[in-house]
Amino acid sequence: SSGINAEWPLRPGDTYSIRAPLGVCAGITPFNFPAMIPLWMFPLANVAGNTYVLKPSERDPGAAMMLAELAIEAGLPKGVLNVIHGTHDSVNFICDNPDIKAISFVGSNQAGQHIYERGSKNGKRVQANMAAKNHGVIMPDANKENTLNQLVGAAFGAAGQRCMALSVAVMVGEARNWIPELVERARKLNVTAGDQPGADLGPVISPQSKARIERLIQSGVDEGATLPLDGRNISVPGYENGNFVGPTIISNVTTDMECYREEIFGPVLNILEADTMDDAIEILNNNPYGNGCAVFTNSGAAARKFTNEVDVGQIGVNVPIPVPLPMFSFTGSRGSFLGDSNFYGKAGLNFYSQWKTITTLWKEEDAKTATAEVAMPRMQ
Repeated sequence: SSGINAEWPLRPGDTYSIRAPLGVCAGITPFNFPAMIPLWMFPLANVAGNTYVLKPSERDPGAAMMLAELAIEAGLPKGVLNVIHGTHDSVNFICDNPDIKAISFVGSNQAGQHIYERGSKNGKRVQANMAAKNHGVIMPDANKENTLNQLVGAAFGAAGQRCMALSVAVMVGEARNWIPELVERARKLNVTAGDQPGADLGPVISPQSKARIERLIQSGVDEGATLPLDGRNISVPGYENGNFVGPTIISNVTTDMECYREEIFGPVLNILEADTMDDAIEILNNNPYGNGCAVFTNSGAAARKFTNEVDVGQIGVNVPIPVPLPMFSFTGSRGSFLGDSNFYGKAGLNFYSQWKTITTLWKEEDAKTATAEVAMPRMQ
């Protein structure tokens, strides 16, 4: 274990701190990245000395089973990683079981708030990554071709079903003139089953999800937004009954609209307009979520101003989806995160371990004296 060590000068003793395991930890993961997100959790917990209980999404649990099999094949002892299945009862079991000391969760706000409150009430550590509304601010001096390509990929990749999807574009000043070209690039994306060659985006996870996405698109129209690209009612040859929603762009969006306030979690890009960067930053900071954001600009001064003034946990400069590499941590903030320690990196190791501090003193006279010492230990 790594820690802090301090020798007592002129005394035969020392004080040192180590990071010690918690015991049993647990993870509850979503459907959208059934391998990657479990890999944020149990490897770090196991390396820190803990055993682990993993509950994958009931919609695609197979990836977790494959990971467990690979872990055993690699030499992880049986019982160190355990996979359980189910829905509400399994979640509540994890929240209530006294042997489980810490819970990691990635998913919706409703589930995250429930797990955080119930787990914390039972004395557990909880880290919860939840909903997001990630904004990309497009300055008029940005590289136009690169920016438009980045926006299309970040908004519609994975059918928008990722917590770091760039679901809002704030066009600053003359950048608003790029909207028609953005629409045409999105229109060219190939929508089909994800295992088909050349697929750009596949279906959403369920009929219920498709219905919710389409309802939120319609809410924008009903509240006065325009729909330059409508992906509803798309028909995919060979998959006519699939849960497909095509790339959709809603423009003239305002911050009071439901399609802006809610995380849509589908292939839908909201477009807002701002006169200045200050106006764009105000839009971002008034939004309750803080998972990620990006600015597209060729100005170092504008980029520095943006990174200093936005209240968002993960920021990209000409990078649309600024998910950190594993040596850093996933630092979503505000309404997108509940807990004290973020996922993976140094913060993740801290989450899955606890400080233990040991003070030692070995005095030769201890073997001879019968007099008790009642004072606190002194460095003298």
